[in-house]
Amino acid sequence: MSNNDFSRGAIENNPAWAQLLGLCPLLAVSNSISNALGLALASGFVLLGANTSISLLRKIIPDVARLPCFVLIIATFTTVAVMVLEAYAFDLFTRIALFIQIIVTNCMILGRAEAFASRQPVGRAIVDALGTATGFAIALLALGAVREVLGNGTLFNDMDLLVGDIGTDWRLTIFSSAPLPLALYPPGAFLLAGLLFAGVKALTATQNGPNAEKGAGEGAEKEIEKKPGQESGAANEAMRNTNP
Repeated sequence: MSNNDFSRGAIENNPAWAQLLGLCPLLAVSNSISNALGLALASGFVLLGANTSISLLRKIIPDVARLPCFVLIIATFTTVAVMVLEAYAFDLFTRIALFIQIIVTNCMILGRAEAFASRQPVGRAIVDALGTATGFAIALLALGAVREVLGNGTLFNDMDLLVGDIGTDWRLTIFSSAPLPLALYPPGAFLLAGLLFAGVKALTATQNGPNAEKGAGEGAEKEIEKKPGQESGAANEAMRNTNP
């Protein structure tokens, strides 16, 4: 059950690719891997803390006040994430500060609290949080890597803002000049995100195609098998009506 909860959150119900949640920070922050990773870590921390706390308190929180309580819990962990980034990665925080602060309103986190954590034991809530956070991080990092390579010609640029001086050695130069500077701007973010989402959907459809066709064929066969019986029943009913 735990493995299913993790894979469901990370792949099948990926918050970005499948549910299209958290798109505002996803598009705004993912112009580099360092920014994307910073937001992914902060969002994962808040999601994990909120799911755990809400699951532990689910029998205490009254139904009439559950949403305000959920928001208060999420806001608490968001504040902690903000304070940690301000203390240890201030330069990175100044780049993504707005989108860290509005994690409290992220539909992905509030949705998992309402739909899963408030109804499941703490173990499953933690696994669900880890899976959802992993899925969101994959979407952020994938889009961040594509945008950084196309818009700046590099990978892992400015990682020292997140991990310290050791991050300066991680920088990779892919192109001497940026092949598509538009990728760093909002229109490029929308275009590239749409292409990535379409690619993921196409890949998923290709993998599920044979099974889906098999299921559809079996359903059609069952429908055909039912029809003779249904027609016979209708004929018998008509005979009874005409013979009083």
